[in-house]
Amino acid sequence: MIAAIAASRVLSSPVVTATLSLEEAFAHCEARVRSHYENFPVGLFVPKDKRPYVHALYAFARAADDFADEPRYAGMRAEKLDQWEQRLHAAYRGEAEDPVFLALGETVRRLDIPKQLLLDLLSAFRQDTEKSRYVSWQELLDYCRRSADPVGRLVLLVFGYRDPELPSLADAICTALQLANHWQDLAVDLAKDRIYVPGELLDRFQVSEADLHAGVVSPGVRELLRELIARTRELFDRGRPLCDRVGRDLRFELRLTWLGGSGILDRIEAVGYDVFRRRPHYRLPGKLGLAWRALRWQVA
Repeated sequence: MIAAIAASRVLSSPVVTATLSLEEAFAHCEARVRSHYENFPVGLFVPKDKRPYVHALYAFARAADDFADEPRYAGMRAEKLDQWEQRLHAAYRGEAEDPVFLALGETVRRLDIPKQLLLDLLSAFRQDTEKSRYVSWQELLDYCRRSADPVGRLVLLVFGYRDPELPSLADAICTALQLANHWQDLAVDLAKDRIYVPGELLDRFQVSEADLHAGVVSPGVRELLRELIARTRELFDRGRPLCDRVGRDLRFELRLTWLGGSGILDRIEAVGYDVFRRRPHYRLPGKLGLAWRALRWQVA
């Protein structure tokens, strides 16, 4: 049943769900997650009973992100994102018309997920199709608030954490993760004519867009990246207590995520801030080291 539902049909036109069970819809989401070319083992450390919800949420967000970024959707990105938003509203009304939204509708109903979190994600994806420069740090943080922070809040809801003090800690970690990814992928984004470094900081350190495209770690570029990393590390530190306040069901994965994200900042520093010639990342020994450190985590 799952193999018969082609991904292109799901993304381009409604699929009749009269003959689909919820189990089949959730299985479809899992298949889409596992087949994506950028797939991370989503849900690997998530308890089995919660994995279908994670897969449904990820399938929704992954498709929307593809609309905003994949070359095959050029010229129709706004239309696709508008259609996706319409289907989201329909799912909240109990009127899902394809497997992704059938599973998503059940997920948001069972977990009482605010629609605004998912609308914020769509807003950020849409912004990526319209905006490629940021004037101020606050403007960039607002983008992260919609592109990254909903993910952490969704994770807390999936795992049943509703302590009102936790979302702000999750926001700090998720924003930091997003920013670390921006600095890690500075050269990748430049090739797409996207610059997430705020203009006010470029001006402050007297770095031009041409300097960035030159790919040379000049004193100004080095000081700029040092400032960006310091601000990002402060956010990681602000959110770190969350890693100790969740239970065993989420603790290891959250600590691993925190270590991996903050460690990227260390790697950028270790290569002398040269993110142009080499993209800082983890090889297998580094990943194993992260897992060991997560297991040996010391509560602050």
